[in-house]
Amino acid sequence: MSPHAPNEARVIPLRPKGAQPGTAPGAGTAPRPARQPGPAPRPAAPKEPLWRDLVGDVLRRERLAQERTLKDVAEAARISVPYLSELERGRKEASSEVLAAAARALGLGLADLLSLAQDELTRGAGNRPGRGRTSPTARPGGRYDGLCLVA
Repeated sequence: MSPHAPNEARVIPLRPKGAQPGTAPGAGTAPRPARQPGPAPRPAAPKEPLWRDLVGDVLRRERLAQERTLKDVAEAARISVPYLSELERGRKEASSEVLAAAARALGLGLADLLSLAQDELTRGAGNRPGRGRTSPTARPGGRYDGLCLVA
């Protein structure tokens, strides 16, 4: 049985009296050792873009270049307007079937859509140090004019 009265709380201090916050228990008031200088941290490498963002950008750019609405393209692709919107914003990972349907609705093949997205990825990689840049015009079968693939 406890020597305390049944309704009294017993307080157990977490640090000794006089200890400053941030010191280890039992360390008293001794100052912390200074941190040794180390090598400067390296700057963070630029983040790689997500594939869904690249594909979404291409879908939106192609739709806008054709002056078509989300509703028009979604109906032609037989997908919902909110889903197409989420694809364009890079919020959803679409299946190859959905991407092919969206590409067809824009008059593109799946290969064209993916090639344009790859061009976006390559263009972004060319802006980072130490990465090669492949010109979109070097690809056989067509060139990219900034809006769409030109045969």
